[in-house]
Amino acid sequence: MSADKQQDQDVVAMILKDHRTMEDLFRRMRSVESDRAAALATFSALLIAHGEAEESEVYSALKRFKDVDNEEVEHGTEEHDEGNKALLALLEVSEVGSDEWDSRLEELVKAVSHHLDEEERTILNGARENVPDERRAELGAAFLKEREKHLAADCGSVENVRRVVGG
Repeated sequence: MSADKQQDQDVVAMILKDHRTMEDLFRRMRSVESDRAAALATFSALLIAHGEAEESEVYSALKRFKDVDNEEVEHGTEEHDEGNKALLALLEVSEVGSDEWDSRLEELVKAVSHHLDEEERTILNGARENVPDERRAELGAAFLKEREKHLAADCGSVENVRRVVGG
């Protein structure tokens, strides 16, 4: 595999790209000039697909590398749960842009932003430093396949988010 192809498939790069997309969607959900409901629908699908793919394809594989902090990986899973619960609370507000909606949006932003920051500083830096490029490319392909499977199954619907939160 060429170096360019490996970089395109690097699981760390893919995860970071999703994180930047989530931050952009937060800005759109906060803006009264945007289609906030559409931004929320896109965000909901991305958050669920991203988290489910990380947990099933990436986190378990990273635990096998001795210099990746397993406690941080476990903590990442807990933070996914917190973010998913905050997402569900926002999805259950019927009036987009209401005071309640805005309040729950800020709770979601706080929970997810904290997770993105922490994951990037701990888990992803550990993966960059300790997981070989070829393995990161393999994980990237598995992450992308799992993520796409969830996106194709309407994973961001309120019904599915309820199921994910409910365990």
